[in-house]
Amino acid sequence: MFDLDAGDEFDLVVQTARQFADDALVPAMRDAERAREPDSGLRATWNEIGLAALELPEAHDGAELGCLARALVNEELAAGDVGATLALDTFGPAATALLEVGGNDALAAGLAACDRGASRLLLISGDDADCGIENDGGGERLSITAPYVHAEAAGALVVLLDDRALLVESGFDFEPVRGAGLRASGGASLRADAAPIAGNWENAEGASRARARARLYYASLLLGVMRSACDFSAEYSQQREAFGRPIGHHQALAFMITDMRMALEAARLVVHEAAWRVDRGLPCASEAASAFAECIEVSRMVGPNGVQILGGHGFMADYPVEKHMREARALGLLCGGFDAAIDEAGRTLVEQTTPLALGASGAL
Repeated sequence: MFDLDAGDEFDLVVQTARQFADDALVPAMRDAERAREPDSGLRATWNEIGLAALELPEAHDGAELGCLARALVNEELAAGDVGATLALDTFGPAATALLEVGGNDALAAGLAACDRGASRLLLISGDDADCGIENDGGGERLSITAPYVHAEAAGALVVLLDDRALLVESGFDFEPVRGAGLRASGGASLRADAAPIAGNWENAEGASRARARARLYYASLLLGVMRSACDFSAEYSQQREAFGRPIGHHQALAFMITDMRMALEAARLVVHEAAWRVDRGLPCASEAASAFAECIEVSRMVGPNGVQILGGHGFMADYPVEKHMREARALGLLCGGFDAAIDEAGRTLVEQTTPLALGASGAL
């Protein structure tokens, strides 16, 4: 059994995130999409709240509330506007990646680079980019090509590979791309040619945990997007009438809405359990990968169904469900997407399975 009750103090943090999403993110979401970034006033309010340092140790001015706390808060924020949330979150999963792989020294280096750049840290998964490391005698250098990252600028890059994390502070360029989802975060392609590596920390176990935390970060954002899609489409179904009664009272739509909600609740449970395992220091790579894959799979049902419930209105920007479907699709491509998550979950499961006893002939 795992306990999700974090106490009254943490409940206040979740309520603060929910209020920020309702009062600040939702009213400005279309403006943020058009501008490809949140406005300065929204950023100032975010900085005052201090949710970016939720998982960081107290030694680095963080709240040290853990991965489960981040998952719950992320859901609230993403229910408002996930694109703006990604743009506002200064550290994202990059800071915890440095912490897991290189400890406090690596985290301090990353935070210092972020301060110097007056911008955020950006995590690049090895599954999302072509990376090459070379040593020209003057130090290690990184070449990287990523067709899409959810940022147009960053103070520093954290590149997470299978057994290490790299910190790159200069020598990289962003080229804005239009993209369908996460527009408020300012999507771009990324390229670096022989960029100097400012930090290189090798730790295979830490890299595995960092990848798990990154997947849970994006999975919890997916939960918020799906929750908004479920809530809005269910509310719409009670207001829109056909054949003399609300469309939600017709059996086919009622079943669809129920299936959406059940799938969301199931996905939330696996995300929370995986986050709880991270906080307890338990093995979590397979659980996090499975949780991310589950959220992606559920979003492929919830997003289109939310649009379908609204009919033709579902494709119009007057309603948010088209945005929910776009955002969910884009989120599901991060950190290697569905295929990489399924591959890791399956590989870990096979490695942990005790082989069946075989007879002398090799038959069962």
